[in-house]
Amino acid sequence: MTLYEELQWRGLIKDTAGDDLADKLNGEPITFYWGTDPTADSLHLGHYSSLVTAKRLAKAGHHPILLVGGATGLIGDPRPTAEREIISKEQLAKNLEGIKEQVSRIFDGKAEVVNNYDWFRGYELTDFLRDVGKYINVNYMLDKDIIRRRLESGITFAEFTYTLIQGYDFLWLYENKGCILQAEGSDQWGNITTGLDLIKKKTGKEAYAFTMPLVLDKYGHKFGKSEGNALWLDCNKTSSYELYQYLINVDDEMVISYLKIFTFLSPEEIMRLDKSNRENPHLREAHKALAREIITDLHGEEAYLEAVRISESLFSGNIKNLSVSELEAAFKGIEPFTADESNLVDFLVNHKICSSKREAREFISNGSISVNGDKVTDLDYLITKNVAIDQKYVVIRRGKKKYFIGKFA
Repeated sequence: MTLYEELQWRGLIKDTAGDDLADKLNGEPITFYWGTDPTADSLHLGHYSSLVTAKRLAKAGHHPILLVGGATGLIGDPRPTAEREIISKEQLAKNLEGIKEQVSRIFDGKAEVVNNYDWFRGYELTDFLRDVGKYINVNYMLDKDIIRRRLESGITFAEFTYTLIQGYDFLWLYENKGCILQAEGSDQWGNITTGLDLIKKKTGKEAYAFTMPLVLDKYGHKFGKSEGNALWLDCNKTSSYELYQYLINVDDEMVISYLKIFTFLSPEEIMRLDKSNRENPHLREAHKALAREIITDLHGEEAYLEAVRISESLFSGNIKNLSVSELEAAFKGIEPFTADESNLVDFLVNHKICSSKREAREFISNGSISVNGDKVTDLDYLITKNVAIDQKYVVIRRGKKKYFIGKFA
């Protein structure tokens, strides 16, 4: 299977430009680029799907340039419904540094990272209009899908010219870095074709491009912060455990597609996992492989093993196996209630774990209450700082799945 055939098999090619694109990808090393604007201080899983494709090309011997848009980020590409909120230059600089560090780490420092502000800084507007604007027809720009959709509600001149700026990025990289290919998500196709046309008109030569379909969840939503379901690549924003929980529970119908997109597992191994997923879905072998591959690539093997340990400890109720930091990771996003020293019956009622003292006694007597992983059936059991984990946290499990966490001051 050639590189191009594998990209097709993995469902990673949607739009293409260049008659001999397959030959270029399958042949001698070429320089290509992928870019993003620093609209946040971290990339998310939607970006990662494209980065994995770029990394796949790099593994095949091609030279990657990863562009972080310090210039384009000052404007923001047009959104389907409304203009993006302008980011301060200070926040943009912080975001840019965070993203540069992320992409460099994902590529083990073997990718060239550039900032388009470096070639736009000091570029006179009149020079830009002469060098770029005169080559791109306004009617051509109006026909771009994202611009056409915004005409009715209104689009600012800044947003309108975004496609010229990104198009010039491709031209600059073509002329200065020998970059002949751009690979992006399919939502960037309009901007990509502007770059291709600009290169053709300015140099008389052909460049290449392909887009990847946007990765969707089972509800048809993008992985992105604007959708409210961002899974950040920064482990301080989305922990390895949170990422593990999401991946281990993805819809059965999506898991094989995600394995193709997000992992470097061979087609043979993915087909084996597909068979396992269909014949023994309860084993969740494909889901476990997906979580292992993504978390290990992003955060390292130790972070993956920690995520597994937290998950297994919570599932078994063996809370004492967890360190305080692991406990905090497991309950991230859940504000702990303020714990107080009292008998267990009162404790359960006071913190709304049980609706009444009668219900609390029934749960305790039936063995349905665990404190820090230990089943408690003693109605006179006392909750004190001494029974708390590190004299800090009290974790109550009611039944098999309901967890509550309290914190002593």
